[in-house]
Amino acid sequence: MPPVTNFWHILQTLPYLAILRAGFDITLVAYLLYRLILLAKGRRAWQIILGIGVFFAFLIASEKLGLIELNWLLTQVTPLGPVAIVILLYPELRDILEKLGRLDFWGAPIHVTAREDVSLTVEKVVRAAVVLSGTKTGALIVLERETGLDDIIITGTPLDCEVSQPLLSTIFYDGTPLHDGAAIIRGNRIAAAGCRLPTTESPNVGTNVHMRHRAAIGMSENSDAITVVVSEERGTISLTSNGKLVPGLSEATLRQRLQEAFGIAAPKKTILTSALHLPENLPFGRRKTVKISPPKGDGTETSVGPSKGAKDSPLQTPPLTEQGGQTR
Repeated sequence: MPPVTNFWHILQTLPYLAILRAGFDITLVAYLLYRLILLAKGRRAWQIILGIGVFFAFLIASEKLGLIELNWLLTQVTPLGPVAIVILLYPELRDILEKLGRLDFWGAPIHVTAREDVSLTVEKVVRAAVVLSGTKTGALIVLERETGLDDIIITGTPLDCEVSQPLLSTIFYDGTPLHDGAAIIRGNRIAAAGCRLPTTESPNVGTNVHMRHRAAIGMSENSDAITVVVSEERGTISLTSNGKLVPGLSEATLRQRLQEAFGIAAPKKTILTSALHLPENLPFGRRKTVKISPPKGDGTETSVGPSKGAKDSPLQTPPLTEQGGQTR
């Protein structure tokens, strides 16, 4: 008997109540797994879960392919798996059990941010960094990407407000209670401020790197987030990504790096910009004067830019070094 016919025959012999019960059971389990996956993706533990999946994939593959030694080694490690999972995922497991009793766990919305909102958020962060740099106000601004930062957000004060340059400047003002921590940006909103970040323990980071930059590096080591750092001593703007610190960024360079990190397409290169060697992402309000060599020695200058009389003062920050070899 074909499998489809056999399955249909079994359904006909079952009472309708049993069919409804089985359907409800499957739907409930599927939805529960779906919510748990969404919750796990909002945390750094997602990488650990993926690593466990890769481990079992190797275990099955080694058995099917007859790799005796590899299969033996993985088999010996497998009994330690439950204990290792509890140790590694203890904070996440505790939080998951707490959220199971909340109504928002069963109907929590999925955050989707439009591309235009991301582009606008990047511009607001750049403007805030420039203003904070001009006043030498220390700042830590973390922009969430694929790796969720819920475990970092809960260490600070929830805000859930739209990103703006004045608000970021106020948060990091020296007189506010949230200025010592980091601001976490999720999509186009500030999720929380005053958050504690994990500091790096890498031996490659010198002792001359101070805590604010160490926290930014540690954040980029534990997630794919991008962190913008403003030094309160020199006013320099730095950026961390993938465990690397890039100090001394100008306004234009910071904007370009954030656009690249979030996959925001830069303006297309035109024949005019190629011929004049102009930057492809001129900031608003900037006027560039470029000398063109016309025929027969007519020494005229052509101005390319928006409004007349706008400022031409890109922020040039010195490298991340202080007197005595210290940074901040």
